[in-house]
Amino acid sequence: MTSEQLSITLDGTRYVGVTGQTLAGVLLGAGCRSWRTSSVSRKPRGVFCGIGVCFDCIATVNDVRDVRLCQRRAVDGDVVVSQRDALPGLDTDLPRCAPPALLDPQGDGVPPALLDPRGDGVPRALLDPQGGADD
Repeated sequence: MTSEQLSITLDGTRYVGVTGQTLAGVLLGAGCRSWRTSSVSRKPRGVFCGIGVCFDCIATVNDVRDVRLCQRRAVDGDVVVSQRDALPGLDTDLPRCAPPALLDPQGDGVPPALLDPRGDGVPRALLDPQGGADD
């Protein structure tokens, strides 16, 4: 290895990159397009946005969970482990959205949280007549 090269591992497989690359850059440069699966659909995920907004590229790096590989500069010897976490208590047979009856039990098009934002039984508008937030 030259002084500019570095080596990382992903799930025990060694990948070589160069100083200045992100971990995602090292993996993409080696042809690795995905390193985790989504929690619900179990679809492969890797870099999506590439700027740290979407969190599709997260992995565990040196025992630190939820590292965005598109943002983290690679350091020689980094140990990357794929994250394949199930969501706690998730039943994948349930619908992805709440049934309309839960969101709008009265059928009037207004969710209960908007009618009673404080939860004290007193309906309020979200904004006062002057356009300021309801206090």
